[in-house]
Amino acid sequence: MEQHKAQPPKEGVTALDYLIFVMKWKRLITLITVSCFAAIVIISMFLPKKYLAETKVLLPQQGSQSLSLQVQSQMGLAALPNVLSGGVRTTSDLYAALLKSRAVLDRVIDRFNLMKVYRETYREDARQNLVKALSIQDMKKSGMIIIGVEDRDPARSAELANAFVEELRNLTQYIAVTEASQRRLFFEEQLKNTKEALIRAEESMKGYQEQTGAIEIKEQTKAIIESIAQLRAQIAAKEVELKVLRSYATPKNPDLQKIEEQLRGMREQLSKLEAKGGKNPDPFMSAGSMPEAGTGYVRKLRNLKYSETLYELMAKQYEMAKIDEAKDAMVIQVVDKAAPPEKQVKPRRVFLVASVTLLGLLISFVTAIILEYRERVSLDPAKRERIERLKAYAAGRSIKENN
Repeated sequence: MEQHKAQPPKEGVTALDYLIFVMKWKRLITLITVSCFAAIVIISMFLPKKYLAETKVLLPQQGSQSLSLQVQSQMGLAALPNVLSGGVRTTSDLYAALLKSRAVLDRVIDRFNLMKVYRETYREDARQNLVKALSIQDMKKSGMIIIGVEDRDPARSAELANAFVEELRNLTQYIAVTEASQRRLFFEEQLKNTKEALIRAEESMKGYQEQTGAIEIKEQTKAIIESIAQLRAQIAAKEVELKVLRSYATPKNPDLQKIEEQLRGMREQLSKLEAKGGKNPDPFMSAGSMPEAGTGYVRKLRNLKYSETLYELMAKQYEMAKIDEAKDAMVIQVVDKAAPPEKQVKPRRVFLVASVTLLGLLISFVTAIILEYRERVSLDPAKRERIERLKAYAAGRSIKENN
């Protein structure tokens, strides 16, 4: 048998080959890298300086027990504040969104004439520049946020940071931010509707009395009327709570089922008091059993008592919410007021120079690799022929025409 001659193994690329490559193209690598270094050093000297001024703000903490919550617990409306406040947002997220709102941004822009400072024609562009300059850092453990503003003028950066806090305070005075504010707005609307209903009931009673004259009724009848009115008011309050719970709770929620059961019992009791006929086991006389002559008066009086009771309940809630809102009115406290910074934050020259220099080094190596490849192709006849054919096809010429 014919023995095959052992052939020497082919050597791969070694570290020596890399070193030879670097030494061969060292001038090109050095030229590109040094050029990038020199260019970025010169450019960084002309970049505008930016200063960052920061202020620490302590935000209001929602969820504290209040006077109105105590009253609501007595009425069965303790779940209402959690629904009004949303139950999902955090205080810091809320105030961060308010700081970036158009209302706050426009006031700051007008106070410092930032349209001229930023050299912008459109207000929307000025808002975008201001948002880029604004930074909000959430310190979750301490309950504070850090509001920072970058600007070329260190004094103006401090003034801008402090102005954001002032405008945030001004904005929160007109919108419902805290739970107490939301409760106040809710009960203010309910109180307005209840008051209108009370006025209508009073006018209806007055008109009936003027038409028919006052009718004397017994104390027992008065007690029944007052009981019906109070019970109807309690049912109305319970229906408000049920409506709120249904907005976020499932039908199988124990609290929801409990309130529905209580509401059914109260409605049954109201039906007994308002029932007509003489077979009612209730110890009180039913409203339907009253003398026919006084039925109209009784109905008017019952509606009036109901409106009065409901109005008293809503007025009490409204007053308690106003007290809570007044307590929370100035809870945005400045821990550290912004002062003009001494050191610039931008441009970060060392980082910038280092990054661009490394990028120049990378570009120089890529360029050297491309030139090395072209040189080797030019020395290889087969590869050179393929390159020429590729150029011919790229130019739209056939091989024959090229020859």
